[in-house]
Parts: sequence; C-alpha cells; structure tokens
Amino acid sequence: MRVIVIGAGKLGYSIAELLSKESFDVVMVDHDAAQLDAPKETLDVLTIHANGASPITMNEPDIRGADILIAVTGQDEVNMVACILAKKHGIHHTVARIRDMQFMGEAKEYLKENFDIDILLNPELITAHEINRILMTPAALNVEDFAHGKVRLFETRIRRNSPYARQKLKDVVLPPGVLAGMIFRDHRMIIPHGDDALLPRDNAYFIGIPSAIEEFSQTVAQRNARPVHHVMIIGAGRTGRALATMLDRQGVAVKVIDKDRERGQLVAGKLRHGIAVWGDGTDITLLQEEDVATMDVVVCLTDDDKLNLMLALIAKHLGADKTVVRVMRNEYVELMEKVGVDIVLSSRLLSASEVLAFARRGGVVSVSLLEGAKAEAVEVIMQEGAPAAGKRLMDAKLPKECLVCAYVRGDEAGIPNGTTVLLPGDRIILFIQTQFAQKVMTYFKGKE
Repeated sequence: MRVIVIGAGKLGYSIAELLSKESFDVVMVDHDAAQLDAPKETLDVLTIHANGASPITMNEPDIRGADILIAVTGQDEVNMVACILAKKHGIHHTVARIRDMQFMGEAKEYLKENFDIDILLNPELITAHEINRILMTPAALNVEDFAHGKVRLFETRIRRNSPYARQKLKDVVLPPGVLAGMIFRDHRMIIPHGDDALLPRDNAYFIGIPSAIEEFSQTVAQRNARPVHHVMIIGAGRTGRALATMLDRQGVAVKVIDKDRERGQLVAGKLRHGIAVWGDGTDITLLQEEDVATMDVVVCLTDDDKLNLMLALIAKHLGADKTVVRVMRNEYVELMEKVGVDIVLSSRLLSASEVLAFARRGGVVSVSLLEGAKAEAVEVIMQEGAPAAGKRLMDAKLPKECLVCAYVRGDEAGIPNGTTVLLPGDRIILFIQTQFAQKVMTYFKGKE
C-alpha cells in the first residue's frame, strides 16, 4: 500500500516513521528541500522535492493513484487543496491537518462532504481532549475508550503505599469486569500472568467495562490522587484555549497564564468562570501570587518543550499536586517522566495514532500508542475467515507479544478467558508490542 505524506515537518515525520516501520510504501513531499533531509537520511521512505498542492506534482508516477494521501503542512488551505487534487488523480483516501478551530467546530462536516476529506486532523484539539479525559479520571495517567464507550482503558502508576504493590496478580481482588492487561517496567512491556506482581513505579494498564473501571479508579484515587477542582494552564495557544474551555464547562476552576496579551484576551472571552492572567509563567512571584500551591494540576502547554519541563518542575517545587506537560519531541517523554513530571503527552504521537489506524484499515477501528509508541492498544473488528475466528483463545495460537483483553458482541462487553470463542463481527481490544503489530493483526483479518 502506497501512502503519500505532504509536509515533512515534525508531524509528517512522525507519521512517516510509524508507517514506514510497517508494510507501507511511504512517499514524502515538501516544497522545502531542507525539510526532506532528515527523513531521507533516517527513514525508509522516498522523498520528493515539490509543491504538494500542485496538479503537476499529483501527476508524478510515484504519487498518482496512491492508496492514501496525508496532508500535514502548516497551512490548512494547502492541505485542503492537496486532498481535492488527490481525489481527482485517483487517490482513494485523504487525511488533512486542519489547525483552524473554527473549521473543526462549525464547518467540519462541510469540509468532509465538499472537499472529499476522510479524516480531519487537529493535533491541538486531539491533545486537549486527551488531557481533559485524563484529568477527569482520578489517579489516571491515561484513559482511552473503545467500542463506542463500552470498554475503557485506565493507566495508573503503582505507588509504594499502594495495596496492590508487591502482590501477585492472582491474589489481587479486582472488581468484576476489570482485567490487569499490561505492565510497563524499566521500559519493558509485560503481558502479566497470575504469578506476576505489581511493583512500585510500574505503569499498570487495566481494561474493562467503564462502570467497573470507574469504581476501580475511585479506589485507587483514594490513595493516589485527589479530585480535580483547580487547574492552572500555562500557555494560551490553541491547545490551552480548547482545554480551558472544556474544563470551565465542567465546573473546574481554571486559571490560564500567558505572556501574550492577545492570546490571553482570546481565552478570557471563552471562559464563563475561569480567569486569564497576563504574565510570564516562569515568574515564581507571579505563580505564588496566583496560588500555584493550591492547584490540583498545572498543565504546561507552551510551544517550547524545555520551557514546559522547567515550568512543571517549578510548579512541583512550589507545591502543585500534579503536573502535565505537552511535548512536541517524542523522545522527551521518557526523560520528563524520569525527572518527576506526572503526565507527559506527545501531540505528534496522539495524531499519528489516528492516522495509523486509518492506514491499517482491514477491520482496525482505532490505535492508541502507549509508552512512547513501544506498545499499542488496538480495537479491531474480527473479519470473516480470519485465522483466530471461531476458535477458543487457548487454541488460536496468538503471538505471545499480544493479549486479547476485552471484546464486544452486539451491545455486550466482556473480559475473555482461554475458553472464549471470538466470532466475526466482534470488536476486540488488544494490547500489542508495536514491533509485532503487523504480525498480530494477520490473525484477525480475513483473506483478501
């Protein structure tokens, strides 16, 4: 399958990197030759120095008739034009990065219908939704919903005083409908068994029916975290404004700090109860005056990864309960977690995971990249004729690098065991080591 990526910036690079590691023939196009240097040297992709929004470029033999075109330049209009031209030149599916929030809110369906765009990608809005979902679940490092909200993933960090620490999983009493699906320890993914124990500092992933996960998260939260009532956001860019609006509508007391007066005014006009403060988030006196020590969460959303790290560490030092940092560079995620930032999110990985699910297709509904893309939570629909269809899980001979952790049949969600038989049409949620994803997915796809 051939995929064209228009725009070799940071987002385009991340998408191309993920796709090129699988069985995709990736072509990257950019009008700036310098932007193509990095992918040309480090990725297994073809690069073309050209204007991605030109009909001449679309006629290139390496581009015309490709399977998917993904336009992720920094200009919405260029991305939309590229998608229109792609459809006219035989490219069946298109993805466009759209940064204008007005387009995403008021004209989303219009763009899809009239510009032939299959997916509208807005990294800032995706990130805001992800942070909001995490903050609204006590003790969560990550929360994901699958199968139209019938299955929920919940990630938490095991603390030294946790009642689950150092207990073998077979001795841990979890609510019915909850499964311990994966452990990340020392950068290793562990598919747990009954004799495995949860250790302090483990990132543990639980999955199950939302009501049961909610009950479990509340139990963990009694010891790990307090409910979120007060949030400080440093950075009033697109992500900061979107997140502030979401939290404000949910009754959270929001305080937004930005040294750009115009951006501060923009966010102030969107808040009903929260406030915007014009000032420098690195000013310790200002942070103390704005009661940073009373904050349940401080979210750092400036455009500078290193500045976000410093802001998070300052906030922690001054007494903030929890910190969240958005990063542009994926490689910073692990480093920031090591030095004490509670939650680190990569906008590029969040967006790339949506594209990856669309590119895989063949029954793949969604892909959530975990632990810096070392692992995945995948929702897939079992296809007719798939090797694992109609067999007991114990007999399906699935690779050991994956775990079937939940399934939905009709309106009913369930946690499988070895005797469970998965049928065509079932929605299945898997944990997979990313490097084995392509191999694992063949067990759930029908014959082409």
